[in-house]
Amino acid sequence: MSAVKSFFKKYWLTISIYLGLVLLYIYVTESGLANPYLFPKVNAIKRAFSENEGLLLLNMFSSFKLMIPSILISVLIALTFGTILGMNSRLRDALHPIIYTFSVVPSILLSPFALLLSPNFWVASLFLIVYGTVWATLFATITGIMTIDKHYLDKAATLEIHGIKKLTKVILPAASPSILAGFVNSLRSTFVMLVYAEMYGAQYGMGFFVKKYAEFGLYDKTWCGFLFMVFILVVVMQLFEMLKKYLLKWTTN
Repeated sequence: MSAVKSFFKKYWLTISIYLGLVLLYIYVTESGLANPYLFPKVNAIKRAFSENEGLLLLNMFSSFKLMIPSILISVLIALTFGTILGMNSRLRDALHPIIYTFSVVPSILLSPFALLLSPNFWVASLFLIVYGTVWATLFATITGIMTIDKHYLDKAATLEIHGIKKLTKVILPAASPSILAGFVNSLRSTFVMLVYAEMYGAQYGMGFFVKKYAEFGLYDKTWCGFLFMVFILVVVMQLFEMLKKYLLKWTTN
């Protein structure tokens, strides 16, 4: 009971805002202020949920099959190159302008080349998502390693900690607040690129579901898919925020 009270005490304003938005939508749709074609009534959206439960789950798992490998590849690339550049100032000075140049190119602009050069749509989508999401974690890794408190490195030298042990026990843990902050930003970009990729060529996926029914003019199902997608993405983001807090429990915040 105390946990429930603590939750509502912390998030009562958040809950109130969400409830207010729901009540506002109900009011404008029931009163006829909103276009009934584009903004169906809540009962119609609820009915669309109940009629498409299985299809929504199928599209969710399809999105995860593309999203999870993209995240893993993106993190692997960012940590590898970010660590190398963060620890080597000469290499960083030489390559940082080049990396920055590539990072400012929107991955959406590369989609025609990716679709033509990739063996299939899944590979093209994987490339576009990784390209669009790797940069935040990469730059955060470089910055995190560059700004490590010198006391950590001095203590590691005193204890004669070197090589891989120094990297895994001192450098990466000390840089982890910056790395995880960058990863959360990358995760948000992953969702954007995932939806973009699914809306323009996929056969399944949460983005595909929304675009499909929007084109058919079935906006009760469109809203159903949109709300389901937002809910899933918020849950995923909150899970990663919880993981971030757990991994950084040694920090002051």
